[in-house]
Amino acid sequence: MESVQAIKQRFEIIGNDQVLNRAVEKAIQVAPTDISVLVTGESGVGKESIPKIIHSLSHRKHGKYIAVNCGAIPEGTIDSELFGHEKGAFTGATATRNGYFEVADGGTIFLDEVGELPLTTQVRLLRVLENGEFIKVGSSKVQKTNVRIVAATNLNMFEAIKKEKFREDLYYRLSTVEINLPPLRDRKDDIHLLFRKFAADFAIKYKMPTIRLEDDAVELLQKYQWGGNIRQLRNVAEQISVLEQERSINGAKIKGYLPNIGSNLPAVISEKKKESDFSNEREILYKVLFDMKSDLNDLKKLTMKLMESGNLKDAKDEHEGLIQKIYGEDDDEQDIEDLNDEELNILQIPQNSSKEKEDKYYFAEEIEEEETLSLQDKELELIKKSLERHAGKRKSAAEELGISERTLYRKIKQYDL
Repeated sequence: MESVQAIKQRFEIIGNDQVLNRAVEKAIQVAPTDISVLVTGESGVGKESIPKIIHSLSHRKHGKYIAVNCGAIPEGTIDSELFGHEKGAFTGATATRNGYFEVADGGTIFLDEVGELPLTTQVRLLRVLENGEFIKVGSSKVQKTNVRIVAATNLNMFEAIKKEKFREDLYYRLSTVEINLPPLRDRKDDIHLLFRKFAADFAIKYKMPTIRLEDDAVELLQKYQWGGNIRQLRNVAEQISVLEQERSINGAKIKGYLPNIGSNLPAVISEKKKESDFSNEREILYKVLFDMKSDLNDLKKLTMKLMESGNLKDAKDEHEGLIQKIYGEDDDEQDIEDLNDEELNILQIPQNSSKEKEDKYYFAEEIEEEETLSLQDKELELIKKSLERHAGKRKSAAEELGISERTLYRKIKQYDL
């Protein structure tokens, strides 16, 4: 078995971080087996190196190695790409096509960004992992394949499972062994080594002297948070190599290539997709509606008190808090008799002659029963508005409403929209 150092040199993995070395060591140990592996870590940490190591050290090394970026394939064609399709299976399917799982039979498939797979495709993938079976799109024939699956993701899989965006059973099938790669900000001693490697590569590529960093520049790089990890560091090295005339770079020069360098706060690393703000707005709307319902009930009590007693002063004393809530804190001294037309109309109390005020009050209509605030009606209204806003596109509307497209389709049928 090759040593960790030898493997790192072979696959050009730079750095001596303990967590990185442990990840390479685990890849070497699981390579001779056929168990599935899940590689985790932030975007840009170099996850694609691990499946290459596993394939090259396995008994499948003479078979095909296919890397698939699941996030780059449209949802409507991903099943066809992975499992193939029969002629005439869908519009444009003019010939039978073999999918990656058929082509890579006996080899290894690397599923990058596996967390982006649609749920329907996840079901198909689970069947492959369980018994090696799959069915082409448009076919009823079950086919067998013998592939090693290595997957990678930068998502928090437990959050994705909680939100029902990823199947829990599939996660445990994929992560028989989980290998985590550390972010660059946790590998401070490796940052200068990586920069020197990138600077040397770009010096050869662009036929110019190699960039050298002064001590203050190295210190600045080590303190920076590197939200884009190794990919971002490589881009910075390339920019400096091309744009700077002086080949010795100090801290002042390198600051111009580091976004948000003035902030001491860590870079924000997004491990999960931001939820739609629409659900929060919906909760606020419901709260406001229920508060309005409570106020209406209080108004009903006040008007009933007026009807029963005909005494304005008693009604005001008993419901002073409600009156202040409606008319404001500064209206403590205002008597109900002094309310203007508009305010009296709210209480449904018409202004009559002074004599009538003293004895009795006439109400425009009988007090209605409590207003019903139907959640179903509000849900229907929200769905209509979202569909109109997105010109009838169900996927966009579902994302805004914070529900699945399937749930939205069911609601559309339910409400006959």
